[in-house]
Amino acid sequence: MSQSPTPANLIEFCDRLAAQGQLVEVFRLVLEMTSLRMDDWQLSLAGATVILRYSSNYDIVETLLRNVLRCEPDNVAAQAFLAHIRVASGDVAGGCALFSGMMQRYPAEHANICEYISMSLLEAGYPEEALKILLSHLQGGNVTAALLNNVGCALERLNRSPDALPWYEKALALAPSSPAISFGYSCTLLKAGRLREGWEAYCRRDLIVSDKSAWFLSLPRLRPGDDVSGRKVLLFDEQGLGDTIQFIRLVPYLLERGAEITIVVPGTLVRLLTLSFPGVSVRNKENFGREDGYSFAAPIPDLPYIAGVMSVRDIPDGIPYLRADDGDVARFASRLPGRRPRIGLVWAGDRRTQSEHVLADKRRSVTLADMGSALMPVEATLVSLQFGPPRAEIEAWHGQALFDPMGDVRDMADTAAIAKNLDLVISVDTAPLHLAGALGCPVWLVSRWDACWRWGDEGRSSPWYPNMRVFRAKERSFTAVLQEVGLALRNWL
Repeated sequence: MSQSPTPANLIEFCDRLAAQGQLVEVFRLVLEMTSLRMDDWQLSLAGATVILRYSSNYDIVETLLRNVLRCEPDNVAAQAFLAHIRVASGDVAGGCALFSGMMQRYPAEHANICEYISMSLLEAGYPEEALKILLSHLQGGNVTAALLNNVGCALERLNRSPDALPWYEKALALAPSSPAISFGYSCTLLKAGRLREGWEAYCRRDLIVSDKSAWFLSLPRLRPGDDVSGRKVLLFDEQGLGDTIQFIRLVPYLLERGAEITIVVPGTLVRLLTLSFPGVSVRNKENFGREDGYSFAAPIPDLPYIAGVMSVRDIPDGIPYLRADDGDVARFASRLPGRRPRIGLVWAGDRRTQSEHVLADKRRSVTLADMGSALMPVEATLVSLQFGPPRAEIEAWHGQALFDPMGDVRDMADTAAIAKNLDLVISVDTAPLHLAGALGCPVWLVSRWDACWRWGDEGRSSPWYPNMRVFRAKERSFTAVLQEVGLALRNWL
């Protein structure tokens, strides 16, 4: 890259590197380029944007922003960015104080500042505080689509989805082509139980895929009513493992209509889906090259819309729809402690790197210490189904014995085999939860207080997994809901 990059060039080049998985090179390049040109505040601002896009290195971002403000003390965007970083890093009071000072100094920028602070609070898990600020501003300030959208988002996060919908609709009236507002509206429709309208809006979303240049994205996107008889249809994963597991149940709808299906997913799902759908070609997306002959493609989360799931009554009741290999089930049965009941635990989602994903993960995850202190001791064998970096917490755990077979797990088919040896799975909102549900295992969800759309605003059960019991946090802290789960567990035993 040139030693004299423009801000746009820096962002574009770093995005290309990130798409290739070269995040270390992204960070090295940003630090090198910005340190060489400290007086180019626009380059520092671009560098801060890149670092936050691909990490939660708040200290580096703040250093770059302070350099911007050294050059441009009255740069409102940089000041708001800095306040946002404070909130995101956990200094909510400090960030709000910076925002408050900006409101006093820049009265003409009230709408923009209000938009920024409300979104910062929403991402950090403070919807009540965001809503108060938004409604106060809207009583006498400028009305923008972004502010109306943020009100809708705050109400949805407060599990008031029917109240949120009119705000989204007002926002869309001002910005009908906004993909972000449309996506939030679609998820809120689904959370409110209005599936017919929700799926239609949801399937207009910008796809959340890691490789936006994948060749199959140029294929015609499968829609309801398309004739698939004798046609090759490619279904690909989008968003996450949990979404794939939840919606893959609708593959038989296409098979019954004569489609020839290929499913393209991460390697960890290939064996599980091959076992579960023997009439389907399941391919690893990491080495899936261009192939001819496909008539349609669709992201797997589109399947409810394609299959006409317009109410909860339309959700297929065929649980289980995933299966584990009998040999794997027997292999893990011989390794697990014999004492019953056996209870599987998952306390955290996969650790992310991008700031917005880090904040989202903080809202849904707990620690082993938190879960263990609420649930234990119990007269049962406890088995970890935890994956990823949070699994390391087991090393520091000194409570009731927790058997950890995950070192022998190659993929989700192995995890499924372990789950089939358990009497109950207790999990936060992450992929093993969906796996247990799809296998027909008894499963308890520990849901964050701003529940995901798929679990609705309220209720103890889920139409997606009849074998699931939902425990809902009523506040940011999981302490109370984990104690509720602990009491229920002792009664269950």
